[in-house]
Amino acid sequence: MSVTSPTLIVFPVLPVVVLAEDFLPPPQPAATRSTRTPRSASDLFIPDLSAKVCDYGAKTVSEPTTRHPSPAHVTLAVVLQVRDGVLQALLWQRAREPFKGRWSLPGGYLAKHDTLEESIRRHLAEKVDVRELSHLEQLETLSDPTRSPKEWQLATAYLGLIPSDSDPELPGDTDWHRVDELPPLAFDHGSIVLSGRERLRAKLSYTNLGFALAPDEFTISELRDLYAAALGHDVSATNLQRVLLRREVLEPTGRQRASGPTGGRPGSLFRFRTPELEITDQFAVLRPPGPARLPVA
Repeated sequence: MSVTSPTLIVFPVLPVVVLAEDFLPPPQPAATRSTRTPRSASDLFIPDLSAKVCDYGAKTVSEPTTRHPSPAHVTLAVVLQVRDGVLQALLWQRAREPFKGRWSLPGGYLAKHDTLEESIRRHLAEKVDVRELSHLEQLETLSDPTRSPKEWQLATAYLGLIPSDSDPELPGDTDWHRVDELPPLAFDHGSIVLSGRERLRAKLSYTNLGFALAPDEFTISELRDLYAAALGHDVSATNLQRVLLRREVLEPTGRQRASGPTGGRPGSLFRFRTPELEITDQFAVLRPPGPARLPVA
């Protein structure tokens, strides 16, 4: 019996080529390009950076600040006029709480699209029917958090002046009150009125603000009475004329006031050179007259 020897078949060994991409992770689907507008310059480099920073409680420039409380804002007016030879303030009687029934300064809330001056002019026209002022300027801002018992309230006060020959028609809840005899006022309005009086007195010394108290034409004696009422002390007509003419604040009209029923010399009429506020002598102060000097023997 014969045994057949096994036949060895040798197959050729083929080289195996291994590609680098076989070891890379499977390809991801193409990202969809975002069309959202970046919130800030940082988002151009790191998308949603602003939102991520905000998420961690940090404040960025673009983050809205509406979470922070803000006070209510009102505008008020100290409107002054020399009436019957006395400096008086225009007051409005409150019809609601707080301080219902008390006298107060005219004014109201600042509307969304109003400037401060537009706001106070609108409230004066709507509430007390005062539409013409010879002068209006910002007086002070009051920020005491406790100044109103109802709310956190910021107030911006203005000083307004009316010439002595004007007599605006007022509604029934509005009236004139002597500044030196004010009734109890609502809120902190009493101190605001006195601030307005002191501002007027100061500016009568170093500016031409007397134009806002005076009529278009006047005698020096009539102007002296207006200054005395506003300043709260006597004023020499001769000195007043000399000072205002030297500062070129006044100019003669060339006309005279007719004599009164008791006779006397006709008074020369003057007028202010300009109805615009000007600083005429920044260091001047109009003081009360000193005691009369006794003759030296």
